[in-house]
Amino acid sequence: MKSKLAFVRQPDSIPRKTAFSLRCFAAILLRLPPKTEAHSTPSKAASKTEYDSRPFIKSNLAGRSFCLGVMPIPCPHFKITIVKRSQGQSAVAGAAYQSGERLFSEYDQKTKFYNKKKELVHAEVMLPSHAPPGYADRATLWNAVEAVENQWNSQLARRIVLAFPVEVPQEQYLSMIKEFCQEQFVAKGMIADFAIHDKGDGNPHAHILLTIRAMDEHGKWLPKARKVYDLDENGERIRLPSGNWKCHKENTVDWNDQKYAEVWRHSWETIINRYLEAAGRPERVDLRSFERQGIQQIPTVHLGPAVHQMEKRGVETFLGNLNRDIRAANSLMQSIRSAIRGLQRWIADLTEKKQLLLDALEKAKEPTLSDLLVDYFNLRNEQRSDWSGKAKLKCTVRDFEEVKQAVDYMKAHSLNTIEDLDTAISNLNQTAAPLRKQLKQNENRMRAIAQIKDAAAAHAKLKPIHDTFIKKNFKLTKDAYAAQHKEELDTFNKAVRTLMKLNGSTAVDFSALDAEFSALQSGSAEFRTQLETLQPDVSALKNIRKYIDMVLNKQQLSTPGGKPPEKESVLKQLEQLQQKKSNYKTISTTPNREESL
Repeated sequence: MKSKLAFVRQPDSIPRKTAFSLRCFAAILLRLPPKTEAHSTPSKAASKTEYDSRPFIKSNLAGRSFCLGVMPIPCPHFKITIVKRSQGQSAVAGAAYQSGERLFSEYDQKTKFYNKKKELVHAEVMLPSHAPPGYADRATLWNAVEAVENQWNSQLARRIVLAFPVEVPQEQYLSMIKEFCQEQFVAKGMIADFAIHDKGDGNPHAHILLTIRAMDEHGKWLPKARKVYDLDENGERIRLPSGNWKCHKENTVDWNDQKYAEVWRHSWETIINRYLEAAGRPERVDLRSFERQGIQQIPTVHLGPAVHQMEKRGVETFLGNLNRDIRAANSLMQSIRSAIRGLQRWIADLTEKKQLLLDALEKAKEPTLSDLLVDYFNLRNEQRSDWSGKAKLKCTVRDFEEVKQAVDYMKAHSLNTIEDLDTAISNLNQTAAPLRKQLKQNENRMRAIAQIKDAAAAHAKLKPIHDTFIKKNFKLTKDAYAAQHKEELDTFNKAVRTLMKLNGSTAVDFSALDAEFSALQSGSAEFRTQLETLQPDVSALKNIRKYIDMVLNKQQLSTPGGKPPEKESVLKQLEQLQQKKSNYKTISTTPNREESL
């Protein structure tokens, strides 16, 4: 649930020299001016489509999405579950747990008590206007909720557990959670029982327990669903061959619709960001998943408390090494994607500039990439006109070597025009995309193998307990044994479900899995090597981009020891370029270029 600031850690599986190059390349790309788009701020009642369409700029550092001018923080915890009687859960027990109160359950005639005094900050029941005032007492409220539910598999309540950002002052947590509950739940007719917990360990969070049934204006519980008769085109009921009327079931309220999960998460995200802004903090959160944010990133494997503590002590584990390999793959893929996106954006901008240039020059000859590189070399010499001879010569030699490398690359790859450069970047993307896809598939399968092995270990360890439970014939002894070994039996059942889902059987062939895992590791390493081979082409294309941009936007060049001059308009730049081309027609520039080179 923690939301501390994220810092980028260099994965151990990337070589030192490669990692340094990637960091430098990422730093350069971050300085590029992004392509801005006009957009409107979504309202509080924004639809699912509006929520997904919010524009974000992808960071090539941590693979997270964030708005311009702010810092991303890890996605805070936000979990929505249903309290189900079929799973042995109780709404009274849930209320007692989060509030720290001693509550008596009339359903099972047991007292529920969980001492939460050390971490409980505040607990409160919020009622809508039409709810009976007596429901402000949580024992009365939740016993009434359980009394109206008669089925063995009834859904009793909805539970939400969410985290507070540690960047917001603690005294504002109460106003945040009350605003959220009032706006999203109480105003719509639900009763919200919330509690704020904070042990002082940097993990402040809140528990919210919500009613599922609606109430009428007199405070009486309404049915969850009602029967509605189907009508024909004349508005008459339809009689079935059995003699009954054709009908269907409709929910009384739509609170269980999955769309509200997105609405509630977005509302909490909006409240957090508003309080962060009010506190003068630069951080912002985004509660959407990687897939919803459009981030192509492989999720890491959950370590668990035991493995986490071992990694914290410096002990390498199988899951820890797997996560480090996944982070290395994500870092490499993100670097390649960022470079390609930057080059594509530049090509789009360059294409627009090229069209404007052609319109301004009319029938003038379109400058080739080689001509623009020569213009870049001459422009650099003009900027050093007042330098000393020694310094001018040193920098001229350096520029000559850079231009020569760019010309050699363009000659080797037959790059003469902007269209050729665009084609080269597209081919680079087509080469990298299948590699990234296959690498992602391999990493997903490796993660599944790790889950199968963990589930098989838990299954083998807990099977004697489960077998003993099955052999119990008397209900009382069986229930007592189940209550005594509830955690072990739940873990065993979870392991069985995982094995059936991922392996198709509880019988696991560890030799085959290890062989498959080794093959996948080798394949992933080969894919990463192939992606790394694309880096020289990316660097070369990036340098060519820089040189041509300096020619087309020469007013952005800084004078030696001074500040950059103010940018000129595009039309003025085109006029100057047209005048320059006219001068080239009247005065032969070939000797001058040869002399400068």
